[in-house]
Amino acid sequence: MTDFFYDKIADRLGGTSFGKSTVIYKFELIKRAKAAARIAHPDIKLIDMGVGEPDWPADDLVVKSLAEEAGKPANRWYADNGIPEFQVAAAGYLENIYGLKGLNPAENIVHGIGSKPVLAMLPVCFINPGDVLLTTVPGYPVTATYTKYLGGEVYNLPLLESNSFLPDLRSIPRPILGKAKLLYLNYPNNPTGAVASKDFFKEVVDFALKNNIVVVHDAAYAGLTYDGYKPLSFLSVEGAMEVGIEVHSLSKAFNMTGWRIAFVCGNSKAINAYATVKDNTDSGQFRAIQKAGIQALKHPEITERTIEKYSRRFNLLVDALNEAGFAAKKPKGSFYCYVKAPEGTEDGKVFKTASEFSEFLIRESLISTVPWDDAGKYIRFSVTFEADTVDQEREVIKEMKTRMIKLKLKF
Repeated sequence: MTDFFYDKIADRLGGTSFGKSTVIYKFELIKRAKAAARIAHPDIKLIDMGVGEPDWPADDLVVKSLAEEAGKPANRWYADNGIPEFQVAAAGYLENIYGLKGLNPAENIVHGIGSKPVLAMLPVCFINPGDVLLTTVPGYPVTATYTKYLGGEVYNLPLLESNSFLPDLRSIPRPILGKAKLLYLNYPNNPTGAVASKDFFKEVVDFALKNNIVVVHDAAYAGLTYDGYKPLSFLSVEGAMEVGIEVHSLSKAFNMTGWRIAFVCGNSKAINAYATVKDNTDSGQFRAIQKAGIQALKHPEITERTIEKYSRRFNLLVDALNEAGFAAKKPKGSFYCYVKAPEGTEDGKVFKTASEFSEFLIRESLISTVPWDDAGKYIRFSVTFEADTVDQEREVIKEMKTRMIKLKLKF
């Protein structure tokens, strides 16, 4: 019998080739390698340093708020583009944490069902066939994926250690600049942990104005900063509101990944464009979740406690990695430590890619990481591993270091 859908799938998904690819994507490879390692070594506990979401649940006061609001009849309605109270709370949070003043909650802020759909919808607002998205790699691919869906093109800007993991905007060829419509940035950065300075953001604003390019700044990790580096909003730089949009998430700073609540802020016309697309895409996040989010935004001490934990874990992790031979540095932001992968082992094993090393590490030592080969061979370690006490944190890192040293890695 002929497959009815053989020629029905859109070309953007592969058309008649949809579902036939034999390529196994990175995170699926990691998942399979972890499962195989557990079967092969059932007596050894896997140390998962690749987790990309908080290990703590949402704070009790946030959970209590949801419980109280969930059954109220007034919260059962569609939320559409959000409740005004959430927009007001988001504006207050931006002023309190980032020093952003003068925002009009009704015109400059709209909520989203997590930052992922926000980043997916923004190309729908701006990209026409043939337009170019400038995006950093390695990085979060959603905006690039949707740009391609819409017939746009993607130009990758590699994040290199030699440039402090910031994109070199001067390296973009003139023909590309002529077609560029959007620039996607993410600081503090996933996976490098790099942070941006005000000087860099000023350079971005000048670049955007000169080349008529909209800036989308993904600030998912902006609240998680360490050792004197203060949270920095792109929109706090003079001129940024004229060219930019910033996406904030409660997932990382408030340990609310599964709650799916975020907001986008910035230029009123751009926000209105997003709101128009959103209104035709979803019916808004459950009002009770928005109200619980308000409680989170009013309590930055939740983030402060999380920062204290991650900073402590980074100190342990960086020391352990360096003792095992890596050249690790504590990042100024995010919850990721990004280090060069080793060349091989002293007994002759060679790693041509970071992916090869990551699979070797899982197979031989039951340590899970995330590899990146987009701009050099690098491995991402996360400090969101599971440990309930400070003593357990030390035990996890100590065991990881012991297993690493036994591998006799060569750099």
